[in-house]
Order: sequence, then C-alpha cells, then structure tokens
Amino acid sequence: MKSINLFAAIFSLSLVLLFGCKEIIDHPVNPDLPEVVPTPCEGISPSNLWLLKQISGWSKGAVSILSNEEAAKMAIFVAVFTEEDSENQYYGVKGEYTAQLKKTFKNLQDFWDINSDNIIMVAAHGSMLQDRDKVIKVYQAEYGYRFEKANKYADSLATLFKTYPEYLNGSHPFFTFNAYAHQQKNYPVVGQVKDKIIFGDAILQPFDALGYGDIAPQAILAHEYAHHIQYDLGIKDYGIPLTPAGSRRTELMADAYAAYFLSHPRGAAMQWKIVQRVAEVFSYLGDCDFESELHHGTPIQRKAATEWGYKLANNADNKDHIISSREFAVLFDADLKNIVKN
Repeated sequence: MKSINLFAAIFSLSLVLLFGCKEIIDHPVNPDLPEVVPTPCEGISPSNLWLLKQISGWSKGAVSILSNEEAAKMAIFVAVFTEEDSENQYYGVKGEYTAQLKKTFKNLQDFWDINSDNIIMVAAHGSMLQDRDKVIKVYQAEYGYRFEKANKYADSLATLFKTYPEYLNGSHPFFTFNAYAHQQKNYPVVGQVKDKIIFGDAILQPFDALGYGDIAPQAILAHEYAHHIQYDLGIKDYGIPLTPAGSRRTELMADAYAAYFLSHPRGAAMQWKIVQRVAEVFSYLGDCDFESELHHGTPIQRKAATEWGYKLANNADNKDHIISSREFAVLFDADLKNIVKN
C-alpha cells in the first residue's frame, strides 16, 4: 500500500511540477475549445518513474513531503525572486547543460518575432534552499505571508532538512524536478519580477538517463520559450481561472511551437528521426488526469502536436520563411480538434 500511495503522489505532483503554468485565457481566434474527453491512456511515464526511483527507500516520515507543494516549488521560486543575472548561470548539478541551453536560448531569441529583451534564463539549484533570507522572501512574495509567518515556515523547512537526511539538504532531485516560464509581474516585498525561464537541476536528469540528453535540453527550453510567446500574444495571462481544455491547448501549442523551431532550417534544423525523439520527450510529460486544471494533454496528443509543428516547417513551400508567432497560433487553433483526436 505504501508503494501505491507513493506512486499516486508522484503522478499527481508531476502535474504541478512539470511545466507549471498558472495563468491561461482563451485566444480570441479560438473561443470554443474542444472538450477534454477521457481516452485510453498510458500510466506513469519513464521520466516520472526515474523520479520515483530516486525516492524509493525514503522513510515514512520523509515521504510526507511529497504532498507539500510549497516545498516542492521552493527552489524554483527562489530563482524566480532572487536570480536577476543570466550571464553567470550554470545549468545542471555540474553545469553539464550550460552550453547547450545558452546556445539554444540565443537561437530562440533570434528565431521568433516577439520582444525577448526582457526574458532572462536562470537556474534553480537545491543548494539555494540553504539560504534562509531567500526562502523567507519566497514565502512573503509568492504566498503573501507576513514576515513573522514566513520566518516560522523557513524554520520548519530547515528543520525538515535536518530531520530527514534523504532530502540531501534540498539537493535531492525532488526539489528541482521542474522547468517554469514565469510571466513578468509586480509582487509585494520584491517588486517587479522580469519574464524568466527557470531550469531546475533535476528536470533534465531523467532524460539524460533515458538517452535523450542530446536533445531534451533544446526541446524543453523551446517549449518553455513558447509560453513566453503565448504571454506576448495574450494567449496566457494572470488572473484567469485554469481549465483542463485551456491548459491542454496551451501546452500542446507550446509543443508545436517548439517542434517548428527545432525542425526549421533557420532554427535547430533537426531531421525527422530526431524530431521523433523530441516527440517522445514531450510524450513522457503528458498525463491522463483529464479533470485536472493542469491537464497537459495525453502522451499521444503531445506526440501529435510535435509532429504537427514539424510538418508545418517541413511542408512549407518556402522552407526558409519563418511564419509569425501570431499566424502560428491561428493555424494551430484551426487544427486543434484534429490534434486532440489522437
């Protein structure tokens, strides 16, 4: 029973952790979104099984943190609220993804037509959770706690790390198993926070272990960058309630944006066999939680969206031409019903 409960916790948390997106509105070109209809769906993905393996052997008390959403997101939000310099960042525990991600980020900025001057890319390391002042700032800015309460919660987190050595003082992959596109916003305590893409140390580790280390960094970054395209176009924004259909639409569209860039001769220029592997990466990040407001689309639908983006680039009459980000969204919305039929 303990294993079953742990499985359920990891599966549900994956919807919150992976590509967490909190703000969605309907794009004006497609106000009537296809209904989310339950279909036969695969179980837990290889990437989440990797995380499950990292947690196996934890004590009963240590496992309790799996339901603590604030702790799971803390390292990511530390990066959101305290990292302002993109130049001196390293990605991965040993910096193993740094060169690949920085090169891809520059290529994405050159490729798409949005104003990207205000977007910075930063890393979230588990070691950040040892900085008490930064943790307090997160509790104040993100969760709205007064200083006294934020201080108390920071004490509680520090106590957890001392109590359970399994957490590795915050450096366990559980705490950085995330990539996140943050939209510019003004917060209490910290003020204006820029548009950011945050990469947790652990988000790429399972894909490296599964043999996708050569393409997963580019794929996941291109997906997160696509969310900033959606922010720019008004497809995503703060203050609008999430819905399963709305979340699925923006996540599948982000997969398609990513595949178009990765396939395009002026983008990453990946060939079909490589794009098929990208589709596998995105499929591992799909889910079968059809009633969740964070539903990202099924593994099959995420593959279909990736293939759609590839075909748009590959079948173009003028393969050197890059369509506008807005035209891309219109074309995607026009075909969304076909994509989600898969």
